[in-house]
Amino acid sequence: MSNYKFILSGGGTGGHIYPAIAIANELKLRYPDAEFLFVGASDRMEMDKVPQAGYPIEGLWISGIQRKLTFKNLIFPFKLLISLLRSRKIIKTFKPSVVIGTGGFASGPLLQVATSKGIPSLIQEQNSYPGITNKLLGKKVDTICVAYKGLEKFFPKEKLRLTGNPIRKDLLAVKGKHIEGKDAFKLIHSKHTLLVLGGSLGARRINELIEANLEFFEEQNVQLIWQCGKLYFDQYKQYNTLKHVQVHAFLNNMDMAYAAADVIISRAGAISVSELCIVGKPTIFIPSPNVAEDHQTKNASAVAAKNAAILIKESELDNEFQKQFSDLITNGEKQSELSKNIEVLALVNATRDIVDEVEKLLKNK
Repeated sequence: MSNYKFILSGGGTGGHIYPAIAIANELKLRYPDAEFLFVGASDRMEMDKVPQAGYPIEGLWISGIQRKLTFKNLIFPFKLLISLLRSRKIIKTFKPSVVIGTGGFASGPLLQVATSKGIPSLIQEQNSYPGITNKLLGKKVDTICVAYKGLEKFFPKEKLRLTGNPIRKDLLAVKGKHIEGKDAFKLIHSKHTLLVLGGSLGARRINELIEANLEFFEEQNVQLIWQCGKLYFDQYKQYNTLKHVQVHAFLNNMDMAYAAADVIISRAGAISVSELCIVGKPTIFIPSPNVAEDHQTKNASAVAAKNAAILIKESELDNEFQKQFSDLITNGEKQSELSKNIEVLALVNATRDIVDEVEKLLKNK
């Protein structure tokens, strides 16, 4: 029987959306006749990204709880109640075989309803420190796929499966495409290429750092692919006039950007870290200090501790950055050491292993 029906829920950020899409794509390969439905938060980026990937999506009126007393917090109970009722209706109409959550607010009400109705369910936790939604759901779902060891502190041990994070398939084929990547961005082959990533919205402190060091990069014979994020593009697009700088709001051909890079500067969100392990390029992590439980610093530290990346905290950038960067860009031996070590950490079959767990739920149904 392959007329299975799958609901995938997660969103708010690319870190929750892209894993859900990767899981859906793998399920579709195995079950071409299956039906899919995504459920997200009605005002977040999943409402655009999921249809672009070719899947239908329903929106819930839901958001997170703010840490201070706000109007949004006062209406949160109403949002939650309406989202639970809407989730009940979606599940009753669609009749899913399995429900899969990848974190973010919208997956809370949906998986709450699914588990209360005994529908087989699985969540995928991307971080070394779980978010509040997944912590609450962990007691109720059947299976919890994780990317880091040691999460039995937060979840029932018998439900845990160490799979890694789902990664876009095109990233697995980056090897050996260095020249193709440089050509795709019309870069100079004799120069080092630095790829700067601050996430889809951008990272203010990383952008400030890059702007302050444009002259320094030129002195180091470095050219930049600078993804500044859509919130900052208008502020930084003027630097496209410089010969050694390309400023992008968003990179659609991420695989070619990774292929072109000699060195990468990145935030340390869970999916970014997993992707960079697979890409295997020398990386400087600058974790965001503004995320729940400082999990980006924890993610980056886990890699840096194995001599597989360089970690510079935002508070240390002024003193450390230029020294660390020039040490790395002039030292080919250090670059290949970091490359080799970060590749060892890659869990390249994560998507396949997660879908294997979904299949077990289908068989046990």
